[in-house]
Amino acid sequence: MSKGKIVLIIAGGVLCVLAVSALCILGSWGMGPLSFINDRKVAKMPGNGDSYDFSQVQTLEETPLTGKTVCFLGSSVTFGSAAMHYSLPEYFSQRTGCTVIKEAVSGTTLVDNGSNSYVQRLKNNIDKNASIDLLVCQLSTNDATVKNPLGTLSAETSGFDTSTVTGAMEEIISYAEQTWGCPVVFFTGAHYDSAEYDAMVARTYELADKWGIGVLDLWNNSDFNDISDEDRALYMNDEIHPTKAGYLLWWCPELEYQLFEYLAQ
Repeated sequence: MSKGKIVLIIAGGVLCVLAVSALCILGSWGMGPLSFINDRKVAKMPGNGDSYDFSQVQTLEETPLTGKTVCFLGSSVTFGSAAMHYSLPEYFSQRTGCTVIKEAVSGTTLVDNGSNSYVQRLKNNIDKNASIDLLVCQLSTNDATVKNPLGTLSAETSGFDTSTVTGAMEEIISYAEQTWGCPVVFFTGAHYDSAEYDAMVARTYELADKWGIGVLDLWNNSDFNDISDEDRALYMNDEIHPTKAGYLLWWCPELEYQLFEYLAQ
């Protein structure tokens, strides 16, 4: 066999490996042709058993969200990629009787890098004339994972650099306030090892000081994060994505408590 053919075979093998790896990653995010494999896999996890179905959520008679319309903007955590597509929107809808708009696409970022970014989906996919009472936005771990630039806090209230995390967040806040006149809250993920995400959480508090937004903080909550290894295995598919049990028993009750506290201010 000639050296040319050997090189072609090796190159073809490398491309195949890269293609399969990319498909597997997309599948784990709930995207692409292998997403159904991810769904079948996570369905078998103990934390996604029938006993953790969201039909188990007990409805409250009266809450600050009863009869309201709440828009949830996010990526895979909001989508529920490791929980059979159940997440915060389904929990709060069942729990409070609010109407929800779920705008969640796995693998997407706050930073405006195309039509699936938070910024563009907020502007293009959600009815500007809708009556929205609250925007709940996920502080995306994807920006931290790909190390998108954090950027700087602007002294202005317009003209933000949406190619940075901070600029994109300011654009989202400003747009929601101007379009629907509604309060905005950002929620964080549970704590994991990421200096980039830690910096994003800290910046969110600076944005709260500037804009008066709410911060639903799981990241810095030591009591919340102090759980056993057994519970963590039940509640989480990995260090970022909860199972249905994770949302139902761990994340959502704490987020509910913090959200109601913010709305009561």
